[in-house]
Amino acid sequence: MSQQKNSLGVGMAFMASIFFIFGFITNFNIAMKDQVQLAFDLKTLYPGWENFFANLVNFVFFVAYACFSFLCGGIIKKIGYKSGVVVGLVLVAIGSYMFFPAVAVLSYPLFLTAVFVMATGVVFLQTAANPYVAILGPQETAPARLNLTQALNGVATTIAPFLAGILVLAPAVLALKGGATAAEAAKFVQMPFVIIGSLVVIIAVGISFIKLPVIAGDNTIPSKAVLKKPLVWLGALGIFCYVGAEVGTAASIAPYLKTSGFALDVAVKLSAIYWGGGMVGRFFGSILLGNLPNAKKYQYSAFVMVFAYFVGWFITSASVTDGQFVFESQPMNGFIFLGIAIANFFLMLLGKGKANVALGIFGTVNMLLILAAIMMPASVGMWCLLSIGFFNSIMFPNIFTLGVRNLDPSEMPLASGIINTLIVGGAVIPLLMGYITDQVGARWALVVPIVCYAYITLFAMVLSKKN
Repeated sequence: MSQQKNSLGVGMAFMASIFFIFGFITNFNIAMKDQVQLAFDLKTLYPGWENFFANLVNFVFFVAYACFSFLCGGIIKKIGYKSGVVVGLVLVAIGSYMFFPAVAVLSYPLFLTAVFVMATGVVFLQTAANPYVAILGPQETAPARLNLTQALNGVATTIAPFLAGILVLAPAVLALKGGATAAEAAKFVQMPFVIIGSLVVIIAVGISFIKLPVIAGDNTIPSKAVLKKPLVWLGALGIFCYVGAEVGTAASIAPYLKTSGFALDVAVKLSAIYWGGGMVGRFFGSILLGNLPNAKKYQYSAFVMVFAYFVGWFITSASVTDGQFVFESQPMNGFIFLGIAIANFFLMLLGKGKANVALGIFGTVNMLLILAAIMMPASVGMWCLLSIGFFNSIMFPNIFTLGVRNLDPSEMPLASGIINTLIVGGAVIPLLMGYITDQVGARWALVVPIVCYAYITLFAMVLSKKN
């Protein structure tokens, strides 16, 4: 029993670091949109299309999931989870190093190619990591394990945009103010990615020497058997809706607030709460969906609530303005964030530790929050939108574990490939919402995520119960 616990601990520690890595890389790239627009002077390169071409950074990143997730699943089935992670890290490193020549010659197409190569590495990491965590221990506690690793992913996604602003945007803005050309300012994009690539190479070398728990499956099951599992496809559609709604809602927060009279810099700063809520909610999920004694669950949850106040206070107080780091203490925002965290905790308790019930409750809550944001004044509606991050928190791990329930370990890589392919929802749904925003307004665009959350609720409460 002791050896089994040690094996589980080694595997979880290893996977936690992988989730942190690909979470940081994903949001660092997403946060690069504005920095890239500035560094490459897209307004001059593509006059009238600069916002479209800046958004290609995100589009190219998420399209990699549609192109390679299923293929990655097949490769990982043959070479194993550990080798799949090493391949992913190597691709991330190659993509990171490609940023240097792309910026040196100011080639935006080469820059997008680097993003695509890096994203392909992230696809390998995610396709290997999610099923490995799910089958590393008992099936009934799989949601708790995935929520814990996703919480560490959330820590990375919360700090990545902040660091992107400090490491890239701030020095680039100061250089331009000092009379530097766009080409000179663009060089500030290079070194962060060289550092990322070097760190990833070191981690890949270290992992290659680590002995991980080997999870054996029934190799007599044909690969195509997974294609005949309806629950996998229903879960994949749930992931499409979840990622699309999460990214689309996040992208709609700034336009929603801007059209309601908020300054753009205030809107962007407030939207940081959205991602912080997802991080805190995943910590709650890892605690409440596990098999800890109730006393321990409440004790750990109290620590998370204290952490929630700090997160809400800090991420709304800190910003990068005119190329400089600025900190203006906003304690009231910390208390509001704490209040939402407490509501998130009690609503998660209603799930009674069951992944599908918690998922159904959160899907319903998100629909109601979006309806309130559409109908109410922005002073109230903005907090409804920002709260959605909390209730998105457990969706990916819970949808994933429900979608792969009762699969043999040998079927997991291909099932993960199918599900991760539909992360492309993060590219498709935000574009649709952007079009609706341009045509009829930001509030009407929020109808799209309502439809997404309606399907997620249906999947949780009805479809996931089917074999």
